[in-house]
Amino acid sequence: MSPADVRRTLLIIGGAEDRIGRSVVLKRFVKLAGGRRSRLVIIPTASSFATEVAEAYRDVFTRLRGGEIAVVDPRTRRDSGDAQMIADLDAATGVFLTGGSQVKLSQNIVGTPVGEAVLRAYARGAVVAGTSAGASIMSRFMISLGEEGVTPRQRSSQISAGLGLVEDIIIDQHFDQRGRYGRLLAMVAASPNLLGMGIDENTAAEIRDDRRMTVVGAGAIFLVNARNAITDAAEARRGAPLLVSGAVVHTLPTGSTFDLDAVELTDFVERHPDIEGAVVPATVRAARTAAH
Repeated sequence: MSPADVRRTLLIIGGAEDRIGRSVVLKRFVKLAGGRRSRLVIIPTASSFATEVAEAYRDVFTRLRGGEIAVVDPRTRRDSGDAQMIADLDAATGVFLTGGSQVKLSQNIVGTPVGEAVLRAYARGAVVAGTSAGASIMSRFMISLGEEGVTPRQRSSQISAGLGLVEDIIIDQHFDQRGRYGRLLAMVAASPNLLGMGIDENTAAEIRDDRRMTVVGAGAIFLVNARNAITDAAEARRGAPLLVSGAVVHTLPTGSTFDLDAVELTDFVERHPDIEGAVVPATVRAARTAAH
């Protein structure tokens, strides 16, 4: 199969995805990776509890009838040269990066042999998925630190290098639940060539061949295009509210299909996802999970 014939897929998840109910988002990952014939690799490096997180996802993917499952967890950049880790990734049909600290991912994955193996997996057609911090790391430039809130403010956020699976989009996660509108707007005000993508919890952007995006899950995706907006980002003082006028905003629920190159909606089919998953806060769902 030539590179032109390879179908590349990303599944970028806003965090706090349902693991005990219908598990719509995670079920989609397993299906895209090949179901029972899949070879899944979990990368829990972002988490401070990597072993426990890896086992939790192993249990979920097993329940969802995934195939073989391996864990790749480089704790340092030096670990990222491990031959077995590289071999597991080179054989994978699906790669899943968990949540935690995106700075840890940038330090231990980006620009390492493990990071290069993830890029190779994507290039040959393996589905690459990430949740929370694992979502942020997908972009070439990622938000690594930043203040939350509705108002965009000058220099309120920090960016770090990501994997570059997504070139011209900057991604934020837990978007509606943590009120991250302001910091995403501040990012695109300073870099208007980038689209800003904010993904709600229990929601995913499924991106095919770097262009066609469909929305999966209970929430929505907020997409902002500031390429023709007026902004004072070049003059504003540190911490000052930013002018952002004329940006185009798209709010895309499940059933939306969007062309990321043309930056336009191409289709919408009304659907009714799990309403409870959309309106019950992640903290409440986490408490219910612990009770079970």
